[in-house]
Amino acid sequence: MKEGQPQAINLKDYKVPPYLIEETKLHVDIHEDVTSVTTTLKVKRNPDSTEDKADLVLDGGADLVTRSIAIDDRELLSNEYGIDEEKLTLYGVPECFELKTRVEIKPQNNTMLEGLYKSGEMFCTQCEAEGFRHITWYADRPDVMSTFETTIVADKSSYHVLLSNGNAIDSGEDGDRHWV
Repeated sequence: MKEGQPQAINLKDYKVPPYLIEETKLHVDIHEDVTSVTTTLKVKRNPDSTEDKADLVLDGGADLVTRSIAIDDRELLSNEYGIDEEKLTLYGVPECFELKTRVEIKPQNNTMLEGLYKSGEMFCTQCEAEGFRHITWYADRPDVMSTFETTIVADKSSYHVLLSNGNAIDSGEDGDRHWV
């Protein structure tokens, strides 16, 4: 966890985001030792942005182990993106595209109580104000609005109830695992 006080964000420093995320699909596959999060984003250039063609910069954290990054189903080469402690930068992205990332996280080791964490026998999330960046790479700011579809998969015997914020669309079972 970072030390010190939160950094102030001033209105005078506000910049319109260069890209918008129209749709977000999350596939969260929970296991006792590691959780895999596959995220599919429909991204488009923000028509209100005054920046020249910009790279797409997403928020994340050192707790994300990135396993794959693809644009429009093409796996990116290592020179097409950069990852540092808190940012994923995609270089030279198109005006409109689908971004798919897969990361692994360990919510059972998350003691910050931000993002996805385990509390007792239950997995929970806390995404406000900047907790979502501990789950997946994302433009984790309040002015980037998106529709969400989330699928949660877990062991039936350990996690009888799977619940996500929103309306349940479908559910099912596959062997000893179930999903909603």
